[in-house]
Amino acid sequence: MRRLVTMLTVAVAAIALVIPVGAVTKGGEPDAGEHPYVGLSVYFFDDGSGDYLVSHRCSGTLITATVYVTAGHCTSGMDKAMLWFEEDVQSDQGSNGYPDFSDLGDVYLSAWGAAGHTVTGTPYTFPDYNDNAFFLNDLGVVVLDESVEVAGLYDGGDGYAALPTDGQFDGLKVGRKTTFTSVGYGLQFSTGTNTPVGPTPSPISALKVRLKAHPWLYQIDVPGFVDGFAFLLSNNAATGGTCFGDSGGPNFIGNTATIAGITSFGLNGSCGGTGGVWRLDRQDALDWIGTLP
Repeated sequence: MRRLVTMLTVAVAAIALVIPVGAVTKGGEPDAGEHPYVGLSVYFFDDGSGDYLVSHRCSGTLITATVYVTAGHCTSGMDKAMLWFEEDVQSDQGSNGYPDFSDLGDVYLSAWGAAGHTVTGTPYTFPDYNDNAFFLNDLGVVVLDESVEVAGLYDGGDGYAALPTDGQFDGLKVGRKTTFTSVGYGLQFSTGTNTPVGPTPSPISALKVRLKAHPWLYQIDVPGFVDGFAFLLSNNAATGGTCFGDSGGPNFIGNTATIAGITSFGLNGSCGGTGGVWRLDRQDALDWIGTLP
């Protein structure tokens, strides 16, 4: 079974490298309780030993008390997930179920969640997803084993994020007036660069805290590149943006609770320039989510 490599590179239209990403970069700000339905998820796979080995972490969004929407490259090949919905997972690490690796001798599922409270779930991956072209159908879901209730701020009090409708964002105009709210638990800063043989070493900041940013729409429907499956959003110190570890996190349209798309890919190892967001306003994707338990 292939484990997800965070800096995996693939060719897109033979003109760029895209890499799975996952965090809100410099220019972001504390979420301050605004999106309590956005969580941090850690994934495990069965290696045949009868236990589950840890693989990677991502972000994602509750749309009901038990359905958590994330990226397909987060769920692909995974058998179990653990999730946290605290805004600051970092400060309580070791007592909230997220292990302190300084004194953890292994990385098995049985060692996680031993202290404090977390919630577990089963990952599902969109049937059209393909690891070799993850950015085309980058959708996954975790169905939780128990309900998680949060206090809603935007959507009439039911406490969860909302799905878009089919084609809802077809008419969006490129430019600074079309803004999004990106939320996630990924890296805050990275100066590395990516090469065909892997990432170069770089100083990073990767606190496990929920941050938000407000990027604007840079590209949509570019033939031969993002076509109709993705947005490119600004990633810079002025607007903030996404980085490694933010994969699967939501990009809300404006300041609403409607998920326009899922954080999916970046074009370089420093998380600069633009960030790629897989569009969720597709009927086949919405229909598939509706079939899950």
